[in-house]
Amino acid sequence: MSPVLAGVLQLLALMAALALAHVPLGTYLARVYSSPKHLRIEKWIYKGIGADPDTEMRWPAYLRGVLAFSVAGVLFLYLLQRLQGVLPGSLGFAAIDPDQAFNTAASFVANTNWQSYYGEQAMGHVVQTAGLAVQNFVSAAVGIAVAVALVRGFARSRTGELGNFWADLVRGVVRVLVPIAVVGAVILVACGVIQNFSGIHEVGQFTGGSQQWNGGAVASQEVIKELGTNGGGYFNANSAHPFENPTPFTNLFEIFLILLIPVALTRTFGLMTGSVRQGYAILATMATIWVGFVALMMWTEFAHHGPALQAAGGAMEGKEVRFGIGGSSIFAVSTTLTSTGAVDSFHSSYTGLGGGITMLGMMLGEIAPGGVGSGLYGMLVMAVIAVFIAGLMVGRTPEYLGKKIGTREIKFAACYILITPALVLLFTAAAMALPTPGDSMTNSGAHGFSEILYAYTSAANNNGSAFAGLNADTQWFNTTLGLAMLLGRFLPMVFVLALAGSLAGQQPVPATQGTLRTEKPLFSGLLVGAVLIITGLTYFPALALGPLAEGLA
Repeated sequence: MSPVLAGVLQLLALMAALALAHVPLGTYLARVYSSPKHLRIEKWIYKGIGADPDTEMRWPAYLRGVLAFSVAGVLFLYLLQRLQGVLPGSLGFAAIDPDQAFNTAASFVANTNWQSYYGEQAMGHVVQTAGLAVQNFVSAAVGIAVAVALVRGFARSRTGELGNFWADLVRGVVRVLVPIAVVGAVILVACGVIQNFSGIHEVGQFTGGSQQWNGGAVASQEVIKELGTNGGGYFNANSAHPFENPTPFTNLFEIFLILLIPVALTRTFGLMTGSVRQGYAILATMATIWVGFVALMMWTEFAHHGPALQAAGGAMEGKEVRFGIGGSSIFAVSTTLTSTGAVDSFHSSYTGLGGGITMLGMMLGEIAPGGVGSGLYGMLVMAVIAVFIAGLMVGRTPEYLGKKIGTREIKFAACYILITPALVLLFTAAAMALPTPGDSMTNSGAHGFSEILYAYTSAANNNGSAFAGLNADTQWFNTTLGLAMLLGRFLPMVFVLALAGSLAGQQPVPATQGTLRTEKPLFSGLLVGAVLIITGLTYFPALALGPLAEGLA
């Protein structure tokens, strides 16, 4: 079987699995976030945190809940790292330095999971399981909660109430993430992923010495890092490490986990707004972008230039032979078009255009299908922009799902799409202009610029992957990337929740013959065009200086 055919078959198998899971999981999610009942364990949690799950919140109160919970998470994870040296199960590792502890705490709470450290050489069992793994669950649940709040904004009328953040948070963890993660962890263990609490031990004798590895609860963290679109690896090699991702099957299964909830949430959106076809229109937009990026990535990486690439069957540098170019390309596109950041290959070793594709996927806002929760609300904001553009074309007041898109709504949407590019470009410009940050670049020229551009793109978009040629463990990068992650996560949420509150307070307008049919393929095409054009206009100069210049050289 040729490598190209193998890659195509993997792509088709993945799409079939997602299609089978789409309806049941999407329907289940709609029931979870619409049910008035609370499970017994949920009632215990509410009592423990002093929350009333039946109290409806307007958008400022909902936002305060998101921010208060996240601030507490940053402080707890920071202190846990700073105290690691005196904690049991530390494996003899010292406390994490202040700047790196801040970076890591911000990273995992913001659902970014950027890592400027070697996981197997820095973090003990307690920090990994009680700190990082816990944030993998709750940060993902926060993203889903904000997405559900926006969906309620479209579904409700003449009220500013968006639900209860604490109820949405707890349900996301208890009813969605934990059950799927348990099943997924069992599958990974059965396929060879390790799960233990063993200490550091030597692995064989090699020329020049021996190699040391520590064990850990890897399978349980691996499954939620993919399912929650988190991305932080137990080991520095991330999902390229055989302890985390041993076989081609586990590779495809982990990609499935990355895409599972974001794809299912489109049906949840359709059910909660009363129009399943609207959900399918959003899904079609996401799928078009994702398939297009996968095809383009495979083409760039399978292109045979020179005898070395011909002998290897494509650009195999930086890729695991057990996954090949096909599996690596699907993983790379999926992880950068979502906010996952897990990697099974070395993105810095991709071809110039291939590296640019991974960067562009993040620059789109990671909305195809996007992160857990963040992908859906990001695409819905773009849908608001697309409806506004269509309204300008025909001279009609734009409407979406029976809600008028007026000055207030379009300002919130515009602020949402502008904040992340502003963070990326300003921080990149500062790093390139100052004398010391450039010393962290392993490469010079266009590729060196791409390393820094990729880092801030990954941080501000809450992705977490890296070109990996950049030495980011410096006070400058730990601090600025940490700030980019926090601002890139929570400032957009402010505008999303404000938009949700504005929509929920509106009186629905009836559909007429002049209403734009947003469930039709025409609107999906318009939405794809809006996403690509707005992103292209924003980032094209920066891309031209980095991956495009390298790829065309």
